[in-house]
Amino acid sequence: MIIERTYNIPLRKEWLKSPKYKRAKKAMIAVKEFLAKHMHQEDFSKIKLGEHINLAVWENGIKNPPHHIKVNVKKLEDGVVYAELFGYEIKLPESEEEKKSKKKTVKSNEKKETVKGKEKNEEKKPEEKEDAKEKEEVKAESEEAGPKESSKEEKVDEASNSDVKDKEEAKK
Repeated sequence: MIIERTYNIPLRKEWLKSPKYKRAKKAMIAVKEFLAKHMHQEDFSKIKLGEHINLAVWENGIKNPPHHIKVNVKKLEDGVVYAELFGYEIKLPESEEEKKSKKKTVKSNEKKETVKGKEKNEEKKPEEKEDAKEKEEVKAESEEAGPKESSKEEKVDEASNSDVKDKEEAKK
């Protein structure tokens, strides 16, 4: 049996009791105390506040929390109370069965990716990958630069090759 309620929690009377530099902290404690009282839950560790409540209380800093906030509250069968700012959906924890099914799907997806990754790594060694990247970069640059510059590069390569050949012939 799940109990759902909406409360407008007054905070001003509580945070006025504390010094200015502790007001937002006191407001958060006041929210938990209010929920504990109205949802009949004595254990504060079983009261879970949503992130939007926290953001709303701390929005104007530690010295100036809101005077009141409106929240939606759900109390589950096991006694745990979940609260979230009005207008936002309460995120309930997943059951153990759902967690197990998600873990299985995640693990199977990881295995598939690792198998594919190993096959790819075996096909190309790191040196070959670097060479392939360099070739692609050269192609991209030559396409951007146009045909004139690519012909100059070829001439430079041919000239350097001919110089090397001339030196080798002179040594012989």
